[in-house]
Amino acid sequence: MSDNSVPLLETQSLTHVFADKAVAIKNINLKVNRGDFIIIAGANGSGKTVFVRHLNGLLTPSKGKVLIDGVPIQKNIAVTRRRVGLIFQDSNTQIIGQTVAEDVAFGPLNLTLPVVEVKRIVQDALAAVGLTEHANRNPHTLSSGQKKRLAIAGVLAMRPDIIIFDEPFTGLDYPGVIQILQQLVDLHQAGYTIILITHELEKALAHANRLIVLDQGELVVEGSPAAVIHLVSEYGVRMPLEHVEKTSSLTWLR
Repeated sequence: MSDNSVPLLETQSLTHVFADKAVAIKNINLKVNRGDFIIIAGANGSGKTVFVRHLNGLLTPSKGKVLIDGVPIQKNIAVTRRRVGLIFQDSNTQIIGQTVAEDVAFGPLNLTLPVVEVKRIVQDALAAVGLTEHANRNPHTLSSGQKKRLAIAGVLAMRPDIIIFDEPFTGLDYPGVIQILQQLVDLHQAGYTIILITHELEKALAHANRLIVLDQGELVVEGSPAAVIHLVSEYGVRMPLEHVEKTSSLTWLR
């Protein structure tokens, strides 16, 4: 049983320096609590994707560490990658199976779970993302939005604690955006801890309890959206229109 006083996930002085000596992220200290819905924003090249790829061990830090329930993730990377699911920006990179169902089954089968249990897990995961009727389709024939949902199903099948979304709205039409946003909200309400990388704050800000901004690899803004939203434009992040209008109105009233 986990200690509620210990963050679900924590980074301590997390730093990554590439082989060419370029600093991607620098001394990032962040605590993620159970039930958080965190948005990470920042201009292109600010280090967002590099940062989250450390959270499930896809990248190894040059300095610092990542902890889950107070334990360094390097002690068991396999468990870490089960507990911290990552949805890549390009869903095609996560497609492995010949059919939608086979794709979702890949992870659980690698956990050597009984076939009967894997079938149930796959059915539950597909139902959760609304892809049950597509179980036997070739995943490459799915729409962009359906591929995103397939990637989510594959992560759900691993029974994670945290789900990280890297720019999930990229390349989607309006109905696709609505479907993925609803999926995010549903997953959070179901008890998953959500970390969302996005530069489109207007789509999800109302659902987040924390907003973080990275700039040139450093964590420069952290707090509740209402408390820190006025700072984001200083770091190349577009402020949602409703907040721009409020700011303009306040300025006019002064």
